[in-house]
Amino acid sequence: MARKKENVRRVSRRSFLKFLGGASLAGASLNLVGWGKPLTADKAAGGNGWLPTQYNIPGSWPTLVRGRVPIEVTNPSIVRDSQKCILCGQCIEVCKNVQSVFGHYSLPLIEGIVCVNCGQCIHLCPSGAISEVDDTERVLKALADPDVHVVVQTAPATRVALGEEFGLPVGTNVQGKQVAALRKLGFDAIFDTNFTADLTIMEEGTELVKRVKGELKKPLPQLTSCCPGWVKFVEYFYPDLLENLSSAKSPQQMEGALIKTYYAKANKIDPEKILSVSIMPCIAKKFECKRPEMVSASKEEKDSNITPDVDIVLTTRELARMIKKAGIDFNALPDGQYDRLMGDSTGAAVIFGATGGVMEAAIRSAYYLITGQQPPLTLWDLQPVRGLLGVKEAAVNIPGIGDLKVAVVSGLANARKIMDQVRAKKSPWAFIEVMACPSGCQYGGGQPRASAPPSDDIRAKRSAALYQSDSNNQLRNSHDNPEIAQIYKDFLGKPMSELAETLLHTEYKSRAKQFIGEKEKSS
Repeated sequence: MARKKENVRRVSRRSFLKFLGGASLAGASLNLVGWGKPLTADKAAGGNGWLPTQYNIPGSWPTLVRGRVPIEVTNPSIVRDSQKCILCGQCIEVCKNVQSVFGHYSLPLIEGIVCVNCGQCIHLCPSGAISEVDDTERVLKALADPDVHVVVQTAPATRVALGEEFGLPVGTNVQGKQVAALRKLGFDAIFDTNFTADLTIMEEGTELVKRVKGELKKPLPQLTSCCPGWVKFVEYFYPDLLENLSSAKSPQQMEGALIKTYYAKANKIDPEKILSVSIMPCIAKKFECKRPEMVSASKEEKDSNITPDVDIVLTTRELARMIKKAGIDFNALPDGQYDRLMGDSTGAAVIFGATGGVMEAAIRSAYYLITGQQPPLTLWDLQPVRGLLGVKEAAVNIPGIGDLKVAVVSGLANARKIMDQVRAKKSPWAFIEVMACPSGCQYGGGQPRASAPPSDDIRAKRSAALYQSDSNNQLRNSHDNPEIAQIYKDFLGKPMSELAETLLHTEYKSRAKQFIGEKEKSS
């Protein structure tokens, strides 16, 4: 006679909470280590960085069910496994207090859920309930199709974090191994996003010079536009400052546009047979590549169907999963080399991955574009804009211009304070770099969760590796990249030419009608 199965009832999070709610909690002692009121910064073991300090040292506080941030099922960047969610509220804490998004509007929402897709909630989620949308199967399917030409680009910050997924010390630069792993996975061409980081500096730097000289009728300060989370934040909360945003696209999107035009033409490949993939530290890039503005390659190829310039974005974590799934011994790989045409880059490009890096790179080439002379050595080590501080500023004397005042911001709560000054016409700066993620791309939402969440030491090591790569590079200025000179000669003409404007620049629109803002709420 068959043994009768036990009748086991599965207990969900909500049924458990309902049970607790119906029971008498008087005298009950439910404690969870690490939750509750944060410690003061001077007592926190992990340092005094932006992260909630209760994660940096053990503690014992009463359990609190604090809720969670809403995530739409159609969100292209973020997904939540509700069975893992413990309603601890850490996603709310980072979204509201660090990024100043959640709660900075009135309910009900008019259209959609307000999200800048930064993914910092992933880093703060202690149960692993929140993660990036996984696009690895789409890429693997394309790699297995002989009729699809799969091209990949890798962002600066991925090379100093990917190694952590394979047991290497934090900050290890695995650029060569990353390229070798991508070759083994079967990608047809591998390019460095650093190439278009250099190109971004030429386009954005030229735009800045034109604004400063009054040749371009757009306001100062000019705001960087390479961070999609930050751009969306401006669209939501500061639409009146959209004209201040540089029109230059991000390096990812510039590279995507060139892959389906410049690269396709040079290699006589039908752009419609190209699948353009990027490896990014940022999950907001998954949102960015789907923006309707990012189809400039289709506009240039006038007989082509409308296709995105970048088809799929994978995070550093997703690439690590693909490498492990393929059984590749990552640490034993010999160093590989990027493909030519769009593989060369300078030290100025690699520091894009650290907060202040875009500003430092831009200042080096802005000096050259204004004076016609190479920047002084002091601009190769611009200490005032380096480091993990959320707001930094500097003044650089440029002959013919005088002191050019600049600011660097990371973390959107910090950006809100600076933008309030810009809106009030109290900004002394001509150029402001903003990165949504605290400490920049190297701690993007798609990076490895080393020592979750990491202290300042982790982020400092990743940043140091990027600056070391800059100092080791023979070329330190974006305008000295020979492949950049070649693409302008053979294809683009000059910075901000008509073709460059078509492929490499764009405009953004207000999203403020999706909700009632704080200012309107209080009036």
